[in-house]
Amino acid sequence: MFFRTLLQTFLSRRGPKLGLYDVCRTRFTTLPTDQDILRHMNNGVYLSIMDIARFDMLRRSGVWVIFAQKGWYPVVVSETISFRKSLQIWQRFTIESRILGFDEKAVYVEQRFVRPDADGVPEIYAHGYIRGRFLKRSGGVVPINELLDAVGEPPAGVRVPDWLLKWSTDVTLPPTRVAAPSIWH
Repeated sequence: MFFRTLLQTFLSRRGPKLGLYDVCRTRFTTLPTDQDILRHMNNGVYLSIMDIARFDMLRRSGVWVIFAQKGWYPVVVSETISFRKSLQIWQRFTIESRILGFDEKAVYVEQRFVRPDADGVPEIYAHGYIRGRFLKRSGGVVPINELLDAVGEPPAGVRVPDWLLKWSTDVTLPPTRVAAPSIWH
């Protein structure tokens, strides 16, 4: 993933500029190192490539520069992905990434792995969502109001679906100061 990230850093500089709330399309090819023993792209690789596509979105929208100046960096709080079809070696695909909106603590991003079918119609191979936060290198979490002050308010209609907000509540871990109950008996 390191070399893919470096390559995407180079390509992002030359890619078309985007608005922060536009759909970002990032192209990839499934490589031999992406394969598992069943000869399709490993499920964990999908998540890593989603990271690279989000980085591309932040770079091409110009937001990455703002975050670097402020000493902020993104982290994934939770993520989920569903698969429809397997990506095979050397297949080209596109990840479509877009910001869905914010809650009081985090940003939500939708990402789709898309390839054209035999008729050239885009087909979704996998579909994922992440809930992320921005942290300060000096320590602490960037409050959403501070984040929006830096990047601008979202346009009307940018809204996190209710089911995704519920999902984020359902998968949130308790604070670290709470002892984890043993599930192993």
